[in-house]
Amino acid sequence: MNFDMIYDRFQKEAIDHINNGHSVIVSAPTGAGKTAIAEHVISKCLDEKIGVIYTAPLKALSNQKFRDFQVNFKDDIGILTGDVSLNANAPVLIMTTEIFRNKILDDPESLAQYQWIIFDEIHYIDNPERGTVWEESLIFLPKHMKILGLSATIPNIRQFASWIESIHKKDVKVVIEETRPVPLHFFYQCHNQVVDKIELLRKMRVKRPNVLSTIIHYIKDRNNLPCIYFVFGRRRAEELAFELFSYNFLTKEDQIKIMDMYDSLCEHYDLLREKTANSLRQLITRGIAYHHAGMLPTLKEVVERLFTSRLLKVIFTTETFALGINMPSRSVVFDDLRKFYGSFIRNLKTRDFYQMAGRAGRRGIDTEGFVYCRVNPRRIEFNEVRRIIYGKPEEVRSQLNTSYATILNLYEKHKDNLYNMYPLSLHYYQSKPHHQREALRLMESKLKLLKELGHIENGILTSKGKFAKAVYGYELLLGEFFQENIFEQLDELGIGMLAAGVVFEPRKNQSGVVVPKEGVQLEKMCRAIHENIRRKEIKYNIYPFSKAPHFHMAKAIDMWMRGEEFSKILRFTDTDEGEVVRYFRMSIQILREMAESEASSYLLKDRIRNTIRLINRDVVDAEKQLREG
Repeated sequence: MNFDMIYDRFQKEAIDHINNGHSVIVSAPTGAGKTAIAEHVISKCLDEKIGVIYTAPLKALSNQKFRDFQVNFKDDIGILTGDVSLNANAPVLIMTTEIFRNKILDDPESLAQYQWIIFDEIHYIDNPERGTVWEESLIFLPKHMKILGLSATIPNIRQFASWIESIHKKDVKVVIEETRPVPLHFFYQCHNQVVDKIELLRKMRVKRPNVLSTIIHYIKDRNNLPCIYFVFGRRRAEELAFELFSYNFLTKEDQIKIMDMYDSLCEHYDLLREKTANSLRQLITRGIAYHHAGMLPTLKEVVERLFTSRLLKVIFTTETFALGINMPSRSVVFDDLRKFYGSFIRNLKTRDFYQMAGRAGRRGIDTEGFVYCRVNPRRIEFNEVRRIIYGKPEEVRSQLNTSYATILNLYEKHKDNLYNMYPLSLHYYQSKPHHQREALRLMESKLKLLKELGHIENGILTSKGKFAKAVYGYELLLGEFFQENIFEQLDELGIGMLAAGVVFEPRKNQSGVVVPKEGVQLEKMCRAIHENIRRKEIKYNIYPFSKAPHFHMAKAIDMWMRGEEFSKILRFTDTDEGEVVRYFRMSIQILREMAESEASSYLLKDRIRNTIRLINRDVVDAEKQLREG
């Protein structure tokens, strides 16, 4: 344990509670130093020879924490995500929250040695797509485990802690810090003028469009680089980066350093012949880069390393760069104060704004952080700008929508008493009676449908039900394939195509569906089965519907499994290269879940493992990237 470290007031308060054996929830601004508390728990557990689990909302964040913690904790660190398993029996185990939830329901005995669970970004329980995973993890948390929850600033943190206390009957201490160690100073670009008082926006009369060079000049002239420039679109990030191509932010000496580092990293990750890496090279030599989910994971890692070296001066990036990844800068720029939320574009939430703004101001380096907001009065009203920046952060609200797999796992253990679980949820704790009744009805409807489809018979799970309970998110579709013995009739290429079809989610108006002849019948079968499932979900008024299969990646994964080079398979899809890797890795994850199911035959397990081997190579191999990193 690091006894020499000097802690801030809130860090010391949290650590004192932890040392006294209490669970703790910490609410503090981004950049305040919450990770130091997590590191204390890890050190304490290692000293006491007990296990600790660290969960994160994103695989990229899990991977980064694995690298970061390895520096201090060496071989005591392991990682377990859907596509990576390294040192999986380590006393300190990093995993995605989905993996943790699955272990609680499927294999709780494997958690016996772990007495602490650290939930990083615990406010993610509010996420519409994945918040259910956090809620289920907290509801079904093993009784022997204590919690350290790390959260962005949320106003109802005490309500959140009270809910956990109510279901686990043990104290949860709340620690709140509202002040950032590095204060933020806000600026606004409007009608191509930059001002530092929000009231001045009302008084601007000359109507001129905002120009990128104006804001960049302003930042550079005041010595406020490096800068993270947040945009809400991948293409936009690239376009703006190349718009700055005429700038050079580096001295000759720094140019030599950064290019040596870039070329060395590209060689290390086998990116020297990669088209995007070569295109990005032109920007890197000027101290500019972009970073988004459409890039190859290895190339994103190269950019991240360059940024932490402090040689990159301006990086254009999407918002995932703000979530937990430790990449602080002197300044942050918002290209816009509106973004896409699920199904429509709306003004930023205050909490999301500060998740990104919090990257400005490097602790121990800067005395102040600088946040620049580009404001277009045609797109956003003055009062909304004020609300985003000076408003109260939004409360965390439950997004519970229990999956079919969770219901099957609960039914196996508790039969019809599974309904007793709902009153333990945050949803029940926060909701009015009519919302509680609807949530319960939805659970009941899902159970009825599972019984109708033959997952449960005579009060026990059938082999179909045992298979489906292992494949979270794709239970009904894959359950039908299992029941009809279709998997047994597919070769490795067919299984790979099916996995990619199940996980793929096309962008709005995306075309590019190229299905090889071997996959045409498989796609028809998938669509017919899904349509039947959809009709039954309509009958039971179940929402949202089970995800539809999409075979946009069929030709690409078919060619990849046949040994084709990655750059050549991109001809068969209009999906970004980084997304192709992500979907291939997601395919591997669902295949692993199928292979680990107790219901799968030995023959099927072998065929699935062969399929995984054919997909999990070169740039797709996440474990290789982490080992080599």
